[in-house]
Amino acid sequence: MAMLRHRRRSLARIQASLIYSVRSLADAVYRDELNLMSRGDRDLRLVYALTRHHPIDWSGHRGRITASLLAENSFLPEQNPMFFICGPTGFVETVSSMLVKLGFSPLTIRTERFGPTGA
Repeated sequence: MAMLRHRRRSLARIQASLIYSVRSLADAVYRDELNLMSRGDRDLRLVYALTRHHPIDWSGHRGRITASLLAENSFLPEQNPMFFICGPTGFVETVSSMLVKLGFSPLTIRTERFGPTGA
């Protein structure tokens, strides 16, 4: 969230895409602020991946993040975009692996893990 807030305050309009995997819209932290940001910024793409519960009229992504969802909502590998992935270790590893398989350089993927370490 801090990166998106900083981006909003900066003069440079760098394109950004956020894929937010969450159980339901009600569980989405900062949802109102994110929706407001994306509505007012044509260079910011916001995609929710609802893994458990979705509104009856939901037309967005249902289920976990997939390689096709990443491909549809990421920039081209030739553009050398940076990725920031945050979540439980298994999620971070899965999404990172998908990005590499899609042709993105591992050097462009930054991660932050939380939750049990398994130790």
